Amino acid sequence: MAYSAPVRDQVFILGDVLNIDAHSNIQGFADASLETVEQVLDEAARFCEGVLAPLNTVGDKEGCHWAPDNTVTTPKGFKAAYAQMVETGWAALGADPAWGGQGLPRVVNLAVSEMLSGANMAFAMYPGLTHGAYAAIEAGGSPEQKALYLPKLATCQWGGTMNLTEPQCGTDLGLIRTKAVPAGDGTYKITGQKIWISAGEHDMAENIVHLVLARIEGAPAGVKGISLFIVPKFIPDADGNPGARNSLVCAGLEEKMGIHGNATCVMAYDEATGWLVGEENQGLKTMFVMMNEARLGVGLQGVAIAEAAYQAAVAFAKDRLQGRALTGATNPEGPADPIIVHPDVRRMLMDSKALLEGGRAFMLWTALQGDLQHGAPDEATRQKAADYMGLMTPVVKAYLTDKGFKVCSDAMQVHGGSGFTEHFPASQYLRDCRIALIYEGTNGVQALDLVGRKLAAKGGRGVMSFFADVDALVAELESDEAIKPFVEGLRTVKAKLQEATMWLMQNGMANPDNAGAASTDYLHLFGLTALAYMWAMMAKAAQAKVTAGDSDPFYATKLSTGLYFVARILPEADTHLAKLKTGAATLMALSADAF
Repeated sequence: MAYSAPVRDQVFILGDVLNIDAHSNIQGFADASLETVEQVLDEAARFCEGVLAPLNTVGDKEGCHWAPDNTVTTPKGFKAAYAQMVETGWAALGADPAWGGQGLPRVVNLAVSEMLSGANMAFAMYPGLTHGAYAAIEAGGSPEQKALYLPKLATCQWGGTMNLTEPQCGTDLGLIRTKAVPAGDGTYKITGQKIWISAGEHDMAENIVHLVLARIEGAPAGVKGISLFIVPKFIPDADGNPGARNSLVCAGLEEKMGIHGNATCVMAYDEATGWLVGEENQGLKTMFVMMNEARLGVGLQGVAIAEAAYQAAVAFAKDRLQGRALTGATNPEGPADPIIVHPDVRRMLMDSKALLEGGRAFMLWTALQGDLQHGAPDEATRQKAADYMGLMTPVVKAYLTDKGFKVCSDAMQVHGGSGFTEHFPASQYLRDCRIALIYEGTNGVQALDLVGRKLAAKGGRGVMSFFADVDALVAELESDEAIKPFVEGLRTVKAKLQEATMWLMQNGMANPDNAGAASTDYLHLFGLTALAYMWAMMAKAAQAKVTAGDSDPFYATKLSTGLYFVARILPEADTHLAKLKTGAATLMALSADAF
């Protein structure tokens, strides 16, 4: 079954729901009318469907290959596809024109990125990591570093990575041992080992720019003593071209459950030459720019890979003949009916469709906040958008990947025994998606970040703004009988989220374990509320089209899907609220020896 980019749904969200044409006073939007954006998305879809999607299975079957000379070869076809991506400019879509980018809004770039990941997640990670490195250097690099590296990173002529994890530490970066010794000429000698480095070595870019966390001699212990360094594979010469080989190598590749087409490397640094980014001991601050970009990108992967898995499941369900419909044969001339007639198959497909479309809207809405944060003409809008970016990033990352994995798992279930074989794509989608719940901070860490840091940030200003925006939408729409279920669903789930927030404020301070025990259920309750907010906005837009006499079945389908979300998925809020209010007592009761 061929992947089909979800352009129609993206255009609906960008145009009818988010109304991007209303933001023409923001840099990048003036040249991004909805008509132009639709043309961009159509062209991107052709590239993703025609070039990247056919390589998805190739990448899974062949994987990357490491050689004793520390080189890595990517799967057949990847190198040519990468060159085509660079040549046609897809990699530079959202980068600043000052550095060779096309300057389109983040929200448009994210829509294209969804297609890239949906067509071929392993391939899309190469430009994804590169643009994370671009963002970090843009945020914290010196003018000289920006001039040297950003034009090459913007276009993906050079690749980029983030080097955080070491054998003894993952989330707790205060434990890193990689050291940086001043060389006396403004550079540092970097020595240490990093693991699980996506795109750490490959044959597609002419240089790879590693951003490496390390500790300068004499630095304070813990996270307060971490600095960030640019450590290129080839040291740029006087003309800015790849020069001498740096003393770093890929010492091997990880054997992984999925994303076989992406090189996940063990990187060894042996007094490699590096350049400090920003100030000493302030590396985490700059690296978090890259990590936050990556976390939004991982949430995007949850939606993207789930969309591909859902499409495969729908195609299988329409084609596979098995049993008869409970209400009578729908295919009387055939030996059996297609399994899409069966209610339980419908349940899985409808769950998937409702979560995907709500998740896509939430993802794009969040990306628009990034555009407003950086470009809105008034300070109040920029501040509010910045609050939302901080608050929503862990929710986007964790909720959309949890639900993305559910969609991939249900897609395999729809395939039945066929899905457990390698003759169908369901297995690859499930394997590829699973990493998204783990990397860039596990989903449990995202939940702790939400309840421990993001809720209280700026005195709770972000969550209070969100509640106010939800209340404003409810007030705006409550007299519209045509979409009453959406309004009531949003009103009800917002009240539950508000109750959960108050419970955390009252009980989390007294016993931090209460906050930890409640965190995952709270994040999922927040995710449900966010999707209910998106579905109310989508229902408003779709119903307006129907009321105006638009006969496009897309809008009626959208409303039906949203009603399913309200009736069958939103009630999960009750369970999450009840569970989080039980506190930590039963969860922490057993001693470690009792497990």
